[in-house]
Amino acid sequence: MAKRYTKSTLPEKICAACGRPFAWRKKWARDWDQVKTCSERCKGDLRRKGRTQTTRE
Repeated sequence: MAKRYTKSTLPEKICAACGRPFAWRKKWARDWDQVKTCSERCKGDLRRKGRTQTTRE
């Protein structure tokens, strides 16, 4: 069985795009190790940031 967490002990990460902490969500249960951003907006910002850096080089 999967690990069970209470709300007070949910694991947290720091968002790679905005730098804010975000907590584990049930929909991320299978992919928690790959989750790097707190939202779809931050995911898009991270992609755009990466695309502009590679085109400048």
